[in-house]
Amino acid sequence: MTATDTAQVTPGGDAPPTRLTPRLKLVLVILLAAQFMLAVDFSILNVALPVIGEGLGFELSDLQWIATSFALCAAGFTLLFGRIADLFGRRLFLGGLVVLGAASLLGGLATSPELLVVARVFQGLATAAVTPAGLSLLTTSFPEGPLREKALGLNGALMSAGFTTGAVLGGILTDLLSWRWAFFINVPVALLVLVAAVVVIKESRPDERPKLDLPGAVSVTLGLLAVVFGLTQAGEHGWGSPAALLSLAAGVLLLLVFYAVERKAKAPLVPIGVLSRRTVAWGNIAGLIAFLTETSLVFLMTLYLQKVLGFSPLAAGLSFGVLGIGTVVGGTIAPRVIGRIGTRSTLILGGVVQTVATAALIGLGDDRSWMWLLLIGTFVGGVGNMLVIVGFMVTATTGLPDHEQGLATGLATMTQQVGITMGTPIMSAVATAAITGAGAAGVLGGLKVAIAVNAAIVLAGTLAAALFLRKPAPATTPASM
Repeated sequence: MTATDTAQVTPGGDAPPTRLTPRLKLVLVILLAAQFMLAVDFSILNVALPVIGEGLGFELSDLQWIATSFALCAAGFTLLFGRIADLFGRRLFLGGLVVLGAASLLGGLATSPELLVVARVFQGLATAAVTPAGLSLLTTSFPEGPLREKALGLNGALMSAGFTTGAVLGGILTDLLSWRWAFFINVPVALLVLVAAVVVIKESRPDERPKLDLPGAVSVTLGLLAVVFGLTQAGEHGWGSPAALLSLAAGVLLLLVFYAVERKAKAPLVPIGVLSRRTVAWGNIAGLIAFLTETSLVFLMTLYLQKVLGFSPLAAGLSFGVLGIGTVVGGTIAPRVIGRIGTRSTLILGGVVQTVATAALIGLGDDRSWMWLLLIGTFVGGVGNMLVIVGFMVTATTGLPDHEQGLATGLATMTQQVGITMGTPIMSAVATAAITGAGAAGVLGGLKVAIAVNAAIVLAGTLAAALFLRKPAPATTPASM
């Protein structure tokens, strides 16, 4: 990108611009539209899974692969593609959109379980490519300070809103049209974003192309695939499952191999110096906890709404619209909060708000008169969660040069994908172990234990941010867009 397009500091040392140019506004809209679409894909099929199984002849035990195949690729390949985004940011972004559109068309036209799983694999690969490439373009297009904070705030809000929208939209499309439209809807959106991106977004390749660390890429990708697969197996078959334990052990071993490789590599995939930065390390830990807890809370509340209160899948999905509003509010105000109190304090404030709101849900009862508590708790928790997410994104990408932004956003994206993938199996295992009976009262008891664990994890993450992020990022005063 040119200096004008990327809004970088001028050679004379002038302060970076604090208002968006017309081109930057278009860049922002295009990148946010892509990220929103990808977030929707994470949850749009959740409500439709039973219908898809009946329509294509999936065995009940194989139904999980519709979600697992996507999650494996989206989380497993994101760090590799994040590094590739440093080399071919724009080209990777455009290529990923092409693959996403084609895979979505294939999924919508699928006539067998095998074809559908193949489509989901390529959707996951496209997500692993487009998400870090889009974030890399976003952070290199906007300088550190108010513009980047606002751009990341909007991005975080739309990502969380997209996850919630996917649950609602999946139910609507499945009930009114067909589950196939959960795939088809991506095709025109991907095409529009692709055409606009070709015209508006400039080439972002570096002048000197660094070498790709192949041993590091192979070890981290296989390690992440093994960890994510192990987590999904744990969610399906329990934490004592041999498949889960072996996969998790293999994943940890491969990630240790990756660390050893990176220490000696001349051109490492992830420079150890980057990982040793306190902002990168603890920022990503805070983000991992934020995504793990809020997405798994959606799972717990879905069980509450359907298994305890007796809501239909569509009604349960619509109930999360309030959570979506909370995330949008949180993403909107997060840049202003960061501007006033700094990123560290924003992470802590958001964590405290989310902890209190989540803990309040322990008081839910077994009849629909308690819906007010669920709606208020999820709204407030969504606001707090988004303060953490935006704070994490700003923290984890601050203080790094443009040529490492793809790496930083790749790490952040990996954190997001792994957190989303980890949350449901962990909370599912906790809730299942604590359920005391088959009736609504037994289910509710198990859910309350899982909610308490969820709140405790948020609190632990908040305390960690308070203890280890001792040097807050300098506060800036955001300007209006």
